[in-house]
Amino acid sequence: MLGFLNDKLKKSDSQGTGKVIALMNQKGGVGKTTMAYNMAHALKSKGHKVLCIDMDPQFNFSLLFGEYVPDQLNVHHLLINSVRELKPMHTEAFLSEVIKKSSSGIDILCAGQELSGFELSVAGISGPRQLILKKFIESNALKERYDYIVIDGPPTLGLLVVNILCACDGVLFPFIPDAFSEQGLRNIRNVLLDIGEMGIVTPPKILGYIPNLFEARRKKSREDFNHIKDEFSDGEIFEPFMNRAHFARSMANKKSVFDYEASDYKELQGQFMNVVGSIENQLMS
Repeated sequence: MLGFLNDKLKKSDSQGTGKVIALMNQKGGVGKTTMAYNMAHALKSKGHKVLCIDMDPQFNFSLLFGEYVPDQLNVHHLLINSVRELKPMHTEAFLSEVIKKSSSGIDILCAGQELSGFELSVAGISGPRQLILKKFIESNALKERYDYIVIDGPPTLGLLVVNILCACDGVLFPFIPDAFSEQGLRNIRNVLLDIGEMGIVTPPKILGYIPNLFEARRKKSREDFNHIKDEFSDGEIFEPFMNRAHFARSMANKKSVFDYEASDYKELQGQFMNVVGSIENQLMS
């Protein structure tokens, strides 16, 4: 399916006990970034040390944390610097300078528009292009420094997505119960299966599917949801997230649902804590 999966690769062992999780869907607009942002805060609320990596050239994850600055050095520069063959493209970007600590105590590696050119930038290297992110995480001992690394991926099927899937221990698939989102899930799961069949790395565990913006009153939504549940039975189907207004309010204010003490946010907080609890249990086994 993907030509660049045919490179000859050597397996490398992970370092550290931290876990890397990614939220992925080829379909945009499914709440992937919102889910990643709130999950990071749920993990932080449980006492975990959390790093977020924004791997989407649209950098919405970085904007939510309030850490994005135009033209700043970002994760793209660090990844390019990590490839010895690309030395002419290296910049004076150091992890200690690029990594940001948000007001919530969560560290963030911001994205930038430069990530849209990542695939072209690494096209000519002889090394395994699929493992650049994985090797970057290992060479900087990030799984030793953090309990959880949460990655927000782009709504595409390119080399960035393959890098993310090769680097993570587990993957979550947010979706809206409709035909377009279902196809997006199907497409990205096929990439995951391709990686497994090629044997380049141990593929990440499917941690589950997160239904978002579910309209239970609509018959078509219920039918689509049930169809997705039947087709994607290889992971847990979490309780649907339906509170659109509370999500919209918190995102508009660049806050997580855990920043609100009002009782009407308790249900959302509980849902995210349930997802995080499931992730902890699955990745410990």
